[in-house]
Amino acid sequence: MNAVAGAPAAEAEEAAQPVVSEAEVDEFQRNGAVCLRALFARHWLDKLAAGVDKNFAAPGPYHTRYTPRGGPGGFYDDYCNWQRIGEYRDFALHSPAAEIAARLMRSRTARFYHEHVLVKEPGTAERTPWHHDQPYYGVDGEQLCSIWLPLDPVPKRACPEYVAGSHAGGALYYPRLFASHQDYSAGEHGFESVPDIDRRREQYEILSWDLEPGDCIVFHMRTVHGAPSTATLKTRRRGFASRWLGDDARFARRPWATSPPFPHLRLTPGGPMEHPAFPVVWRG
Repeated sequence: MNAVAGAPAAEAEEAAQPVVSEAEVDEFQRNGAVCLRALFARHWLDKLAAGVDKNFAAPGPYHTRYTPRGGPGGFYDDYCNWQRIGEYRDFALHSPAAEIAARLMRSRTARFYHEHVLVKEPGTAERTPWHHDQPYYGVDGEQLCSIWLPLDPVPKRACPEYVAGSHAGGALYYPRLFASHQDYSAGEHGFESVPDIDRRREQYEILSWDLEPGDCIVFHMRTVHGAPSTATLKTRRRGFASRWLGDDARFARRPWATSPPFPHLRLTPGGPMEHPAFPVVWRG
């Protein structure tokens, strides 16, 4: 059941429908990424598109543009704006996303961590570097995932790519800067550099899909992924990512500033992520 009261009737009816099959849960657990088809109704996509327009008309403090001045297209992002942008907040608290995340994580709860919007305009040359998300964040655990929801059709050649099974090996890779593709740090115990996947693509099972609005990709926070340029596209690629924490999520300190930084957060390392900034949205 959804833990948030007061959802509109249409949204409550939508959330009452079965969201994922056991086969899809198994695929997520095995591969660390799964594509789910037609799970988000048009009104959610329209709502998020309106929120994205508001967001980039008045960007937040973490807004970044990765395309150099004068470069073709445009790659830019922003995150942690859900408390000021009503459309994002409504999606986080009332859409099917929380239940989808909880069921795929095999978690009794889904706690909202934050949202992250990434836009690549048509003709953008920049790639998103191979990385995985967990070392960027101040959180550890097994029940951690993101839902990447495209607001535009995305052909496979421009779809984010995921290395199947890379969440399960136990490796933690240094975060990488999106602009320079350089590691955040070096020599830190327990971390290593991401392998050069592009040079050895034949050694990996790399997952990507043709996507239509309403489809989404759910991936574990340790699944290695990257994204191609949109140099050949004639349309934008707007991706709305929502980040979700399950039952075993625990606060972690990193040797670098986390992204998001959550500067006012005071939690005990190894303790639960119990804080008003991270509301529990769904309980099974």
